[in-house]
Amino acid sequence: MNLKNYKPLLPLLVLAGLAYGIHRAVFYVLHINDTAFHYSIETLYLLFLVLSIVVFVVLLKVKERSFDNVGMSFLLSTSIKMIVCYLILKPILQAAAQNNAIEKINFFMMFILFLAIETILTIRILNEKQ
Repeated sequence: MNLKNYKPLLPLLVLAGLAYGIHRAVFYVLHINDTAFHYSIETLYLLFLVLSIVVFVVLLKVKERSFDNVGMSFLLSTSIKMIVCYLILKPILQAAAQNNAIEKINFFMMFILFLAIETILTIRILNEKQ
């Protein structure tokens, strides 16, 4: 296993760590209590980070074998990630708690954040051929 091939994962880790710090700071400043959430913020960040790493590793493997299929692999892996995220979100959607709206917004914002990070990193991979 050549670690040089996985060097593009570093920006993903840095951006996820930065986003977590900002997220925690926003919750602290706005006095949002997340103890009643179905999933803790740490759990969600870990989950989204693992899913993003899996997507990115798949893209790097596809890049090594067939560069022309990186875009389609991104679409397929993102679609699978969306299905997994929906299955994780389902208990939150079915719960009838007062702070459920904040938890839903929290989940979707994190999903969008990690999707944006993955998209930007995939664009970087696709631009390497030029």
